[in-house]
Amino acid sequence: MFGTAGNPDRFQAEGFKASKDMPLWLKGKGLDAYEYQCGKGVSVGEATARAIGEKAAQAGIVLSLHAPYFVNPANPDPDSQEKTAGYVLAACRVARWMGAGRVVIHTGALQKRTRADALATARESFKMLRRRCDDEGYGDILLCPETMGKINQLGDLEEVLALSVVTHGLLPCVDFGHLYARSLGALEGQEATARMLDRMAEVLGEEKARCFHSHFSMIEFTPKGGEARHLTFGQTDFGPDYRPLCRELARRGWSPTIICESAGTQDVDALTMKEEYLTQLTQL
Repeated sequence: MFGTAGNPDRFQAEGFKASKDMPLWLKGKGLDAYEYQCGKGVSVGEATARAIGEKAAQAGIVLSLHAPYFVNPANPDPDSQEKTAGYVLAACRVARWMGAGRVVIHTGALQKRTRADALATARESFKMLRRRCDDEGYGDILLCPETMGKINQLGDLEEVLALSVVTHGLLPCVDFGHLYARSLGALEGQEATARMLDRMAEVLGEEKARCFHSHFSMIEFTPKGGEARHLTFGQTDFGPDYRPLCRELARRGWSPTIICESAGTQDVDALTMKEEYLTQLTQL
């Protein structure tokens, strides 16, 4: 399934404003998925969320939701942990209203700690988050720790895979643009893509790996920091190329949800990926 993160520029250019109109609009563009963005906070009301969910069900659009960007499961401070739990529970509440089955969660910043220490804290944090969500009745909503694009953030592929197996109900959100950026361009191309997917299957098991959650965009990076900004498929100074991923997914018969995060052209670029994937399927 291929879809967009938030509402692309063309949606507004065609006279639409309300997110409840996105599912039918996406269906008309030939897409299958929509990730609602709560990155700056969980402020959407119940009526709006339910309206989006109803329209998505009518259109056959699969929903996910992005929790606030500023959560930090790697921060050991008890107050920070409680705030993170509050944001994630609020995101799950909106996901329930919408009928979204997945909530994407940032993995956190290192804060001058070693990667091992930050990962150990995040592992316990995700166990706690899963337990709290289960206790609140959100046991069927998958929590998706995301690979991150900045070098000083927790969230390379190995770290996210480690987080995804600490307990039940966790599924990685593998952002291939982020991995490309934090590796300074190393994680790109057919061989690197196959190696990443092989590693996912090794750690998660084939059944879980084949339905992973994913973000994809081309991303500009800097040598010291990693991710700088999201680009469009028309801006080709940076990668990653989407075609190796489409080829590998088709060859393996995997069925993840691919959410395109291009800068304003996420609908056009998501459809480009879907068309490439379908082309690869016909050539098998």
